[in-house]
Amino acid sequence: MYFFISQLSISDILLTTDIVPNLLQILLTNGETIIFIGCLTQLYFLSVSEVFECLLLTVMSYDRYVAICNPLRYTSIITSEFCVKSVVLSWVLCFIVSVIVTITLSKLSFCATNIIDHFFCDIVPLVEISCSDAFIVHLEIYLLSIALVIAPSTIIIKCYVCIIVNILRISSSTGRQKAFSTCSSHLIVVSIFYWTLFSVYVFPTKGQSSTISKILSLLYTVFTPLLNPVIYSLRNKDIRKAIQGTFYLHRT
Repeated sequence: MYFFISQLSISDILLTTDIVPNLLQILLTNGETIIFIGCLTQLYFLSVSEVFECLLLTVMSYDRYVAICNPLRYTSIITSEFCVKSVVLSWVLCFIVSVIVTITLSKLSFCATNIIDHFFCDIVPLVEISCSDAFIVHLEIYLLSIALVIAPSTIIIKCYVCIIVNILRISSSTGRQKAFSTCSSHLIVVSIFYWTLFSVYVFPTKGQSSTISKILSLLYTVFTPLLNPVIYSLRNKDIRKAIQGTFYLHRT
């Protein structure tokens, strides 16, 4: 789990580095100019981070499933080799998918307006201002949403259904609380992240205003990376003890 959290931190650092500096510039100057290749570069790294997090959260949910439902076999299933291979495969897939998306969007024509009504370069705002036929882009988004959002979320739901069923079978309340505490942090992060992704990309609300879309986008690009360290650290006893020990050493 700590290995997976470290990879999640790398993804969050990549995402905030890609989005936040330009976002702050836009807020301070009430607008910002970005060249087309810079916009595509920002979109590429945004896609890399988001796709990787989708895949990683799925792997982490399987890790929690094995830890709670098959604790005696945990060390034989979740081996170092499994962790490294799953993370490497996730990184490779996210780079490939992001290249495909970026190349497809680079072929769009922008002849009417070049003003993006958003805080950063994203797929939907770029398609909205394009004067090209966006059928291929919409089809690509639909297919990728099934493979990278709907399928992983289905796996996560199935894992947590099994986890909840096993937790409810535990006779003691202390045992149930201890079992649930091992996956509660991950469940909170997954709920926030996938809810915003579904709202923005998969099933956007009809007539959804640009302001709501911007707020939802901020949730998974800024708020979630900010929240992840807090959730995973403050709810983890080992990390809390390490922090308390550090403060104690400074005081003495």
